[in-house]
Amino acid sequence: MNPLLDTLQSYPFEKLRALFADVAPPHDLRHISFGIGEPKHPTPALVREAVIASLDGLSAYPATAGSDALRETIARWITQRYGLPDIDAKTQVLPVSGSREALFALAQAVVDPTAGVKDPAKRPIVLCPNPFYQIYEGAALLAGAEPYFANSDPARNFACDYSAVPDDIWARTQLLYVCSPGNPTGAVLTLDDWRELFALSDRYGFVIASDECYSEIYFDESAPPLGGLEAAHRLGRGFERLVMLSSLSKRSNVPGMRSGFVAGDAAILKPFLLYRTYHGAALSTVWQSASIAAWNDEAHVRENRAKYVQKFSTVTPLIADVLDVRMPDAAFYLWANVARTGLSDTAFARQLYADYNVTVLPGSYLARTAHGVNPGRDFVRLALVASVDECVEGAQRIVSFCRSLGAAS
Repeated sequence: MNPLLDTLQSYPFEKLRALFADVAPPHDLRHISFGIGEPKHPTPALVREAVIASLDGLSAYPATAGSDALRETIARWITQRYGLPDIDAKTQVLPVSGSREALFALAQAVVDPTAGVKDPAKRPIVLCPNPFYQIYEGAALLAGAEPYFANSDPARNFACDYSAVPDDIWARTQLLYVCSPGNPTGAVLTLDDWRELFALSDRYGFVIASDECYSEIYFDESAPPLGGLEAAHRLGRGFERLVMLSSLSKRSNVPGMRSGFVAGDAAILKPFLLYRTYHGAALSTVWQSASIAAWNDEAHVRENRAKYVQKFSTVTPLIADVLDVRMPDAAFYLWANVARTGLSDTAFARQLYADYNVTVLPGSYLARTAHGVNPGRDFVRLALVASVDECVEGAQRIVSFCRSLGAAS
């Protein structure tokens, strides 16, 4: 077996199951889960209809590069969403089987594992935010790289302090993952943040992978989150060493389709397409047809956002009455500090489940101890993905739980 598999940690939800293994929640309360970031809003009818209409496509192998129609649809959506000039649908856009698959595969294509063979001190680095989406770490390890974590800072709206990363680390960095809007904090990178990252990439030559799967979940229709390609354009540069990854899962409530795309530097996408041809992760022609329908429609996306606005505007004040939390910049998570309860994040999650049958995810499960601290410690993540009524009921139970601990006194 590949010995690198032994370097992988359990996924956060496996740790959560172990934490709850001997807990019996009250049977008179239905279970409410804020644990998993899986959209629960209905899949749009136009997507379901497109799936049914294209089922004959099951008789054909899909092309790894996707259809011309899908690439052109995605290219058009990118230019409209981010105010960009036309991009080349053939060389700068690649449909993928969801952003998760592509985030992992990208590291396998980008990282040169031979860099540290003769000198372990020169082992390649994949730099990640902390807390983070665990795929980044696994992708780095299985690519033969060393993960390096840049801790988020609450004083910086949970942005990472990249100025604290030593020069010798940047010199070994081959890939930088960024997530904006962030998971779990919802923080959005500013234009100044992007300016700093581009300057570092220019100096040290690493690739930037911008994970933007939450880009269409935001709260002000007049102020959509800034994207990586958009930032590059606004700063007067091209897409060199930059790719963005996006997905329909959150935008269109179709996590089961596993449909997304990678776009940006053609010099990266060409060898990445070669890798994926061997990897065998082509998007089904049925999902391609349904994806075209989804990317071409914004009405269902606005309706989706309106539901999140209603939930966050209702739930956030309730939770803020007993925990340290505020509205995120974007995405569908609340990142709540539980220190005032006197419980650790894991103890809080376990006792809340035991007493009120509500699941939240401990923040320490979403981060690693780096530079002497675990930046997820004392936080819990609440995914507000269920209906408004269910989210409100869950929030009210959290309030009751915290008051039972004397947290609001």
